[in-house]
Amino acid sequence: MTDKKIIPFSPPDISENEVQGVVEALKSGWITTGPKTKEFEKKIAEFCGTSKAVCLNSATACEESILRFLGIGEGDEVITSAYTYTASASPIIHVGAKVVLVDVAKDSYEMDYDKLEQAITERTKAIVPVDLGGIICDYERIFEIVERKKALFQPENEIQKAIGRIVVVADAAHAFGARMNIQEEWKRCGSVADFTSFSFHAVKNLTTAEGGALTWKEIPGIDNEWIYKQFMLLSLHGQSKDALAKTKLGAWEYDILAPSYKCNMTDIMAAIGLAQLERYEGLLNRRRKIIETYDKAFEPLGIQTLNHYEKEHVSTGHLYLTRIPGIGREEANHIIEKMAEEGIATNVHYKPLPLLTAYKNLGFRIEDYPNAYRQFENEITLPLHTLLTNEDVEYVTAKYVECVKEETGR
Repeated sequence: MTDKKIIPFSPPDISENEVQGVVEALKSGWITTGPKTKEFEKKIAEFCGTSKAVCLNSATACEESILRFLGIGEGDEVITSAYTYTASASPIIHVGAKVVLVDVAKDSYEMDYDKLEQAITERTKAIVPVDLGGIICDYERIFEIVERKKALFQPENEIQKAIGRIVVVADAAHAFGARMNIQEEWKRCGSVADFTSFSFHAVKNLTTAEGGALTWKEIPGIDNEWIYKQFMLLSLHGQSKDALAKTKLGAWEYDILAPSYKCNMTDIMAAIGLAQLERYEGLLNRRRKIIETYDKAFEPLGIQTLNHYEKEHVSTGHLYLTRIPGIGREEANHIIEKMAEEGIATNVHYKPLPLLTAYKNLGFRIEDYPNAYRQFENEITLPLHTLLTNEDVEYVTAKYVECVKEETGR
């Protein structure tokens, strides 16, 4: 393995099936939201074990639409993790609510659940847990917390009254296909939290180029078809008929029920997703094999990695986050530079939100989130995608071990 390789970080895995699906959509004459999008929604719901799903143009649009559907806005608080990408928090700001950030637990990428419970007030309307790297959070514990805090909850509309407590809105951008064992029953991500948003961005395990989907658990007393229609209104300018419905002869007339947004998925995107979904189990299995190879190689060096596969949960293997104890951000950046010199693209997931200008301007200070900073200061994310050959994985592994040893003297 002396020859230098070029290893990209996360290119999309596109087969001829995806290409043909797009061609078929283009030739059909229907390229915006239409039959393929509706079919993709149906298959996502079946895959996740939910009654319905909604496809939109991003996970961000999905989360914001959920918050708007719930009637969350000015005067409300929504809690999320300090250790995540901005897309977990920005929809909260978009709807006018206050973002409340909670530190992660020590040596963990999940929120500190004790601090989460302490952060809940009578203004808290929702919690947005983050399934980082494809690993589902401890939703059993989160639901126990919201049940204990039920007396504080002050519903302000019929949907909130029907749910009757703080709503759990999963940021599952990384976790489409993840599973967890809840009371001896295996459930897929999408059917665990009250509402769930997924990302199908170009770097995700399953891609539609851009795109996302949302699912929800049934709400007692609220009709699922009505819920679906509300999301359609939110995503298509509040128009009472979508373009597909208006194609019926003589059915041009429509109304605008609210000045809503435009964030629908197109049939071109859905065509890619449908083809990806057919291959998805194989893609997940390949990721697992790569992770197992990495884990075996890095354990002797004391490199800390995520536990993607355990007795009670199965990850999607979306990201391979590593931490190198005993070093800081400067040394970790040296390793990133050395890996780049070897042709290997790496990344960092994530800069905690309080380190970013937008969140500093909101008054957040990284000093208040010491665990998040410790997770970040020595984190390096390695390439993990299904276009990696066994030889590529061997090359990345060998070079990473070499770079870590060189930097740390281990």
